[in-house]
Amino acid sequence: MKQSRGWHLGGWAWALAVVFSLAGTVACGTLLERERQAQPASARLTAERVSLQGRDGPVSDAVEARDLARVRDEGNGALLERHLGALAARGDTQLLRGNTAKLLVDGPATFAAMKAAIAAARHRLLVEFYIVEDAGVAAEIGELLLRKAAEGVSVALMYDSLGSMGTDGAFFDRLRKGGIAVCAFNPINPLERPGHWGVLQRNHRKMLAADSDVAFTGGINLSNVYAEGSFSSARRKAPPADADKQGWRDTQVELRGPVVSALAVLFRESWALQGCPGELAPAPPPRVATPGQRVIKLVAGDPANGINPSYTALLHAIDASQRSVQLTMAYFAPGSELIQALCDAARRGVAVSLVLPGRSDVAMVLHAARSRYAQLLEAGVQIHEMTESVMHAKTAVVDGVYSSVGSSNLDWRSIVGNHEIDVIVLGDDFGQQMQALFERDLTVSQRIDPAQWAKRGLGQRLLQGFARLVEPLL
Repeated sequence: MKQSRGWHLGGWAWALAVVFSLAGTVACGTLLERERQAQPASARLTAERVSLQGRDGPVSDAVEARDLARVRDEGNGALLERHLGALAARGDTQLLRGNTAKLLVDGPATFAAMKAAIAAARHRLLVEFYIVEDAGVAAEIGELLLRKAAEGVSVALMYDSLGSMGTDGAFFDRLRKGGIAVCAFNPINPLERPGHWGVLQRNHRKMLAADSDVAFTGGINLSNVYAEGSFSSARRKAPPADADKQGWRDTQVELRGPVVSALAVLFRESWALQGCPGELAPAPPPRVATPGQRVIKLVAGDPANGINPSYTALLHAIDASQRSVQLTMAYFAPGSELIQALCDAARRGVAVSLVLPGRSDVAMVLHAARSRYAQLLEAGVQIHEMTESVMHAKTAVVDGVYSSVGSSNLDWRSIVGNHEIDVIVLGDDFGQQMQALFERDLTVSQRIDPAQWAKRGLGQRLLQGFARLVEPLL
């Protein structure tokens, strides 16, 4: 989410700083592209044995075979096998079994579910967001966290210091005085926590975990722009320049099962690496060990480990696609590599469709995306722009069996500069829900007509060309 005051105040400082590492960034992207081109499709999809993990580690061969067969039986088993092969071929062989995954559309549904999870927590709450505001629904969440801390629940909150730059420090001080462990990721002030400073690396993750039972991740921050849903009447009356009042369209996912503990481990690792004060409470036992049948891949982006694995997983999924690719993306400036993958898929007969913002809180990213429209349209990719709401979701569904929801955008900040969290949910049942949500978004989006797009004015072309040049800075 780049709408925050933190981005407007600090975004250009970030952009200037990234210039010094741009050459390395481009080199990484080029290397990945060479690797993709060097491998024929058959080699990339060589079947390797995936490994299912439960809460206590790897499961037996019999349990693994049963669980994978159950997912295949949901439908489109051959396509599922293909995408399992694509994951295995690039080393993503460890999958988590025994989960549930529930789609949450927009802020009201997400905040209601998170509040219920907070209220039910008995031992530990882990909260990690790029933006944490001090008013509206975010303040309500803060009050709930204070109440749980007073009840003896261990509460830890990590926020990004750049993303939350506009939040009054007194808000976080009040949380600390109420017994909540609070930590700013990579403080803007290098003296605040010496040894943990870096303008380039931001924590863009959005996660809340209650005990070992339920967790949430996706694109939604603790921000009041989500107070109303994207289909509310109020946002239709908002002027185009007022992004905060336009209604924000976003997607979160509620998770139960072993994936909750895996998310908690990521939080604990970030807390330790940042040198955050306070000791985190140990993980409580789950109330239900395996509450569902969903097979999930947890994907964590960390710039220290190179290119965001969520990006490379999506790239390989598009390469493996046979029927459909449906992307809903807030910030779409990925560079030529992914654009080419989408074009290649469309040309071989895959139905490729994108829902992108028609208006955005970061106009330059919007123009960078539009600089790619002609190439995509020529290849047969269908492009739709959502104009009645601010599109902020980061989701993908490929062939109806590979679905991803998380915090990662398709821009260079997410690909190489941010800490991100995404989940890949495998199977036709969840895929159908994702496809239905995509179809709903299409009903409130306008399709870009190739003939009309070719007639756009010189001013727009120049602006889009400039945005293409600075794309790696966005």
